[in-house]
Amino acid sequence: MIFGIVAASILLIIAIWWGSRVKVGESRLILSRDEPHFPEVSGYNLMREEYLFPDDFQGQYNLVIIPFQQRQQADVNTWLPAAQELERTIPDLVYYELPTIYELPMLSRTFINEGMRAGIPDKTSRERTVTLYLDKEAFKKALGITTEEEIHLFLVNRQGEILWREVGLFSEGKIQSLLALFKQLQ
Repeated sequence: MIFGIVAASILLIIAIWWGSRVKVGESRLILSRDEPHFPEVSGYNLMREEYLFPDDFQGQYNLVIIPFQQRQQADVNTWLPAAQELERTIPDLVYYELPTIYELPMLSRTFINEGMRAGIPDKTSRERTVTLYLDKEAFKKALGITTEEEIHLFLVNRQGEILWREVGLFSEGKIQSLLALFKQLQ
């Protein structure tokens, strides 16, 4: 009996310690204007670090890929080689993946993030994947998103201005429109 109580106590202490180290906090969402823009939003990446966008965008230009459903990861993956190449060849461009999910309790957020973390061994991918748990309707409205059926991509500056947008799977035409924009920006 005493052994069972001691074992349960040790397991509880370990669970509390682990939970305090990996817990995923709530996302914040602040809408600052009516026209489409990238709102102030916080989330945790898969390295368990908190980000506040657009302030924490690392690039002058930021390619933001937003999936809403787990099955859309395959669609995101069609863009990743192009995003990596753009980042390699265009100065001041950084890409991010922002899976966007409804608000959930802390345990559910932590379970989802830790599951994604376990499935993504690449450190850069873990750093660039920042999960948002928030009021999706308000977030979509700020960005001018009308459907969750496809992924959405945005080129955003550090002030949250949307410079380019696209929807769906990668295509040569879509990347060419983005490259044409970069020619105009230089």
